[in-house]
Amino acid sequence: MTDPLHQELLALAQEAAHKAGALLRDGRPADLAVAATKSSPIDVVTEMDIAAEKLITGLISEQRPDDGFLGEEGASVEGTSGVRWVIDPLDGTVNYLYGLPTWSVSIAAELHGETVAGVVAAPMRGETFHAVLGGGAWATGAWEGERRLTCRSAAPLEQALVSTGFNYVTEVRSHQADVAQKLIPLLRDIRRGGSAAVDLCDVAAGRLDGYYERGLNPWDLAAGDLIAREAGALTGGRPGERPARDLAIAGTPGVFEPLQRLLEDFGAWHD
Repeated sequence: MTDPLHQELLALAQEAAHKAGALLRDGRPADLAVAATKSSPIDVVTEMDIAAEKLITGLISEQRPDDGFLGEEGASVEGTSGVRWVIDPLDGTVNYLYGLPTWSVSIAAELHGETVAGVVAAPMRGETFHAVLGGGAWATGAWEGERRLTCRSAAPLEQALVSTGFNYVTEVRSHQADVAQKLIPLLRDIRRGGSAAVDLCDVAAGRLDGYYERGLNPWDLAAGDLIAREAGALTGGRPGERPARDLAIAGTPGVFEPLQRLLEDFGAWHD
């Protein structure tokens, strides 16, 4: 049985993700403008990113005023309750700008530094993924009710479908392309979805055998990493490390370790 506090945090995350997702889906203006830039002109912050984060932090603060926040669009509050919310209000910004469906709202709750609840809502796919620590991973979608998620059964690496992402800094992206070029002959194929949170949930749902990316931030990872692990996937970074900015990997038990070894051999974490 899961902790009542974890369930409370999950329910709040679900409410916030649902409302933010509806705002983003229904409120997207036809003349969507770029409000600022991130690491390069290609990586944009839209007006809707900022509005969604304000909605999420405002809703949570009303119910839990002592909690802390870490958000992609600037939310940074220490808090005093031991709970911190790690928020990506719009993961897959470029997809959103171009009207592509693979974008999401990602909200995770940490308790004393450990992620205990996570929600990833993908409104244009009509799906929401969620998990609490020790309670399994679940999703709602076009099917009836909640569906428990289980990652794919073990398959050899050469039969694995693996997703990745590319940084918006040209030099980093060029190196990532070199790594992907080395990997492609060793896998079934590679995909590039554009939302780290959705990719992690697709590993959980058995739609991918693995996923890796360099340059991710805590808000990109927090909810999706928990959902993938609760579905039976393995996650990590460089050998012996947790997922981090250097490298984040998720995969089925049969794919994770050989993929991790190859990425280490290929220097996937290098500048």
